Amino acid sequence: MAKARSLVGLDVHAAKIVAAVLDAETGELRFFRIGGDVGEAAGLCAGLPRPVRAAYEAGPTGYGLARELARRGVECVVAAPSKIPRASGERVKTDRRDAEHLVRLLLAGKLHPVRVPGVEEEALRDLVRARDAVRQDLMRCRHRLSKLLLRHGIRFDDGRAWTERHRVWLADVALGWPAAQSTLADAIGAVDALVHRREALEREIVALLPVSPWQVQVGRLRCLRGIDTLTAAGLCAEIGDFERFARAEQLMSYVGLVPSENTTGEQRRLGAITKTGSGHARRLLVEAAWHYRKRPTIGKTLTARHDGQPAEAIAVSWSAQQRLHRTWTRLEQRAKRRTIIAVAAARELAGFCWAITTRIE
Repeated sequence: MAKARSLVGLDVHAAKIVAAVLDAETGELRFFRIGGDVGEAAGLCAGLPRPVRAAYEAGPTGYGLARELARRGVECVVAAPSKIPRASGERVKTDRRDAEHLVRLLLAGKLHPVRVPGVEEEALRDLVRARDAVRQDLMRCRHRLSKLLLRHGIRFDDGRAWTERHRVWLADVALGWPAAQSTLADAIGAVDALVHRREALEREIVALLPVSPWQVQVGRLRCLRGIDTLTAAGLCAEIGDFERFARAEQLMSYVGLVPSENTTGEQRRLGAITKTGSGHARRLLVEAAWHYRKRPTIGKTLTARHDGQPAEAIAVSWSAQQRLHRTWTRLEQRAKRRTIIAVAAARELAGFCWAITTRIE
């Protein structure tokens, strides 16, 4: 990588961008304030003495600026906000200071870049996240409806909630007061609408996967117990390119499933998991890990998912079943809480996800 002549720190907002331009040879620092137009900011960087390196924090404005800079031949670092070092005693925060802070960290090589997804991949990720947002909204609506009935002393005792039988039962519930009945009808309508939206998004995701950049990865991940199409798509959306991690431990750390640590002198203290990175990916792995409580087996459903996949992937899937079941058995014998065991199993499952997507030709 050639040494940059011009370094640019960009504090990016929706309506404005503040640029701090540092000349690496003379040390001169200049500031520019421009509109929020991506093309204008990229033009400013492209017009500086070459080579040029730019940096800005990942945020709600997305990756359009990074793509435009790359198109104009400007190297760009999209920095991870959580890993930008900041002085604990610094109490003044302005756009100029943020831009200058970025450009000086860029010069020192202290910025940690995030991966910039392709346009198609980002669109698919937005679709997967839209489905997850609807799932969360549906859960909240169901909770509100259940608490409404509970306040009226009404409970469903004929099996599991939110089945077809439960839906038929809901249609016959009468609360006695017109206002309460209207509230119940509105809550039921909200649940039905969200179920319809969720199913439509799931159909769209399944239809797009065969021609998506994740086609191979989804097929391999589906070989693992507890990971079917939507879970595999969610992991690909949040993790992206599995091969950017050199070791399985790096992926475990990326999804926040490794223990926090506070080691001083001779004392080594391990705490709760770090919970860094994507909470969505972490939740999917923990949910999948519960499937490994049962003894290893390959049933009809898993056999169908193995169809057409490499023998090495199937072997990794079987190894995962054996190891993760041993983890469940060992920790249950030590009287660990099942929620803690599930997290421990999810950490190991992340390693198998890395192996099945990167170590098979």
